[in-house]
Amino acid sequence: MQIIKSTKNMSSGLYSTDAKSFDQTLDLKKVKPYGDTMNDGKVQLSFTLPVPCGDEAVEAAKELMRKMGFDNPQVVFSKELTDGYTFLNCYGTCTHTVDYSAIHVPKVESTTWDMQETDAFIKKEIGRPIVVIGASTGTDAHTVGIDAIMNRKGYAGHYGLERYEMFETLNMGSQVSNEDFIKKDIELKADVLLVSQTVTQKDVHVKNMVELIEMLEAEGIRGKLLLICGGPRISHELAKELGYDAGFGMNSYADTVASFIAQEMKRRMSGE
Repeated sequence: MQIIKSTKNMSSGLYSTDAKSFDQTLDLKKVKPYGDTMNDGKVQLSFTLPVPCGDEAVEAAKELMRKMGFDNPQVVFSKELTDGYTFLNCYGTCTHTVDYSAIHVPKVESTTWDMQETDAFIKKEIGRPIVVIGASTGTDAHTVGIDAIMNRKGYAGHYGLERYEMFETLNMGSQVSNEDFIKKDIELKADVLLVSQTVTQKDVHVKNMVELIEMLEAEGIRGKLLLICGGPRISHELAKELGYDAGFGMNSYADTVASFIAQEMKRRMSGE
């Protein structure tokens, strides 16, 4: 029997094994995801579809990925979560790029100092301890974020505000209503309110943060306070949009927050 050799690769369809070469030059105007090779566009993502687990669910996931702009979509893992719901782990090649050089992200404008530098600055420029109240407000039961900023031991080697000489602090913990938060602010005549928001399903954090702003304005004390929020889905841009003075997201520590508070307090005292 004669064997006819094809001049084409036998796997030249969806799963071609032909070697592909990429321009490995980093162009900040055309940035793509990085997997194994610069500009290969490789991406891993996972999601749940409200359909039964099976071949149809896998094919539906692939079709969705193509519509998202992925080439060669692959589902490497699928599992039924419960009847009628399928979790899928997928890979694909992103065909889109972004102009990184044109990106501008609003950020908190301050210099980060260590604890001793911040304390020394407050002593010299403010002349008294700064009163700070912090809480995870609304229905949020998570205290990891507010504890990392407030507690003496802090987090990852960054001491919390309770350890600073020039901060008088109260950590009210979790599930603190906006009403109780404001009452405590009035009682202690706080300079700063720190709001931690971890639970963000259905944008409940946004609604809660807006409510606090509205209640402070109704009491006529919003302008007397430095109002700061933080959490995994908080950005400075979102915070400013909602009426807060600053927002701190992931990888923010107490020294960054403390430095901003000290510098912003001095700026306001100077009427800048």
